[in-house]
Amino acid sequence: MTQSRWLRFAIHRLASLCAVLGALVVGTFLIVQLIPGDPARVLAGQDATGAQVAVIRHQLRLDQPLWRQFWSYLGQLAHGNLGTSFSQNGQQVAALIGDRLPYTAELAFLGLALVLLVSVPLGLAVAVGCQGGRRGALDSGFTAVTALFGAVPEYVLGTVLVALFALKLGWFPPAGAATLDALVLPVLAVAVGPICALARIVRREAGVVLGQEYLRTARGKRLGAARLHLRHALPNLLTSTLTLGGLMLTGLLGGTVVIETVFGWPGLGSMVVQAILARDYPVIQGIVLVLGLIATSINILIDILLGVLDPRRLGGAETHA
Repeated sequence: MTQSRWLRFAIHRLASLCAVLGALVVGTFLIVQLIPGDPARVLAGQDATGAQVAVIRHQLRLDQPLWRQFWSYLGQLAHGNLGTSFSQNGQQVAALIGDRLPYTAELAFLGLALVLLVSVPLGLAVAVGCQGGRRGALDSGFTAVTALFGAVPEYVLGTVLVALFALKLGWFPPAGAATLDALVLPVLAVAVGPICALARIVRREAGVVLGQEYLRTARGKRLGAARLHLRHALPNLLTSTLTLGGLMLTGLLGGTVVIETVFGWPGLGSMVVQAILARDYPVIQGIVLVLGLIATSINILIDILLGVLDPRRLGGAETHA
C-alpha cells in the first residue's frame, strides 16, 4: 500500500515538474521576444548602421522564424549551452553563472538557517509563555515588534545595517566577500523579515498545538517542560515549518537580488542587475532559468521530506511547484 502511494506521489510530482519546466523554458525564451521594440537595435545603439544591426539580429537568431528560434534554444539547453554574454567579452553564460552561483547559494542557505534557528524557538517560546492568555504584554510586544521589522524593506534594512555597523562602528566590512565577517550584514538583511514572518506563524501554530488533548494528557503526567514541548509539541510544527521554509528559501533567492546590490556581493543578484542595465539578454535568460530550476528542485525536496514525515500527504493533493 505504501509503495503504491509513493508511486502515485512520484508520478504526480513528475508531471508537475515537467509542466513547470516547460513553462519555465518557454518563459525564458520569450524574454527576448516580448521586449518592446527591436532588441538588436537597442543593443547596437541608435547610431549603428543597418549592417551592424543585422549582425546582432543574426547573433540573437531574430532573423529566423519563431519556431526555429525556439527549436535552436531547446537544442542549446539540451547541450548545457546557455549562450554567450554580450557584455562580458563573449564569455559563456553557463561559466559566468557557475562562478556567481555559490555566492548566492551561500547567502540564501545561511539566511534560511538563521531564519529557522531563530524563528522556530522564538515562536514556540512566546506561545508557551503566553499559553492560556498569560503575559498579554509579551504577546502584544512580540506581535508589534515582528510586524514592525517584518515590514521594513530589505534594501532599507541593508542600508541601515551598513550605516550603523560598518560605517559608524566599523565592526563589519560594508561590501564585498573577501572575508567571512562580510557575510554577517547581508545574511541579517536577508533573514530579518522572514524571521519575523515565520516566528509569528510558529507562535500561532504552537498555540493551537499546545491546546490539543494529547498535550493536556502529557502535561497531566507531569512530564518535564523540555520533554513536553520539544518531544511532543515541536514535531507537530515541523510540517508547516518545512513548507514555509522551502517557500522562504525560494523567496530568499529572489531577495538576494536587492541585497547583493546593496552590499556589493558577487552573486547572481548583482549580476542580473548588471545584465539588465547592459541589456545582456542571454545572461538574463540564463539566470532566470537557473534560479527557476533551483526553486523547483527545492519544492520537490520539501514535498519528499513532508511525505516522509507525514505519509498522509502522499495522496498528491498538495504541491508547491
